[in-house]
Amino acid sequence: MDVGLNPSSLLVIMPKETPRTQDSIKRILVLVSGVSFISSSVFFIIKLLTTPSPNSPSPEQTQSVTDQLKAQEQGYLIVLEREPENTSALQGLVEVRLKLNDLEGAIAPLEKLITIYPDDESIKMLLATVRQQIASEQPNQPQE
Repeated sequence: MDVGLNPSSLLVIMPKETPRTQDSIKRILVLVSGVSFISSSVFFIIKLLTTPSPNSPSPEQTQSVTDQLKAQEQGYLIVLEREPENTSALQGLVEVRLKLNDLEGAIAPLEKLITIYPDDESIKMLLATVRQQIASEQPNQPQE
């Protein structure tokens, strides 16, 4: 005699869910989903607030950038000792000194670039801008 269960006999054995039971299950699922969403959002916000911004460098990073710029400046100066008319080194030196806010130091290589490229208006404009910036940073001299 075969005592196996067929799928139709399982349906008879299992009790039917009532609409109230279905509503309870839906409410539980919605509640669990809501709690999961809220907790993941809170964790994300906490992580966002506690992680330092990549755009604001720490003092150590600022010092490191300054040291790197100083090293680049020394490299350009070494090249210019051997090749005083090396335009790449002159341009690099100008860029580094401007980044270091050494406006006075940027004037000499800019003037040298103007002697090499007398028709380049962009270099002349940059030199004029640097000189104007230096003049605006100096305190006004009393008139005699």
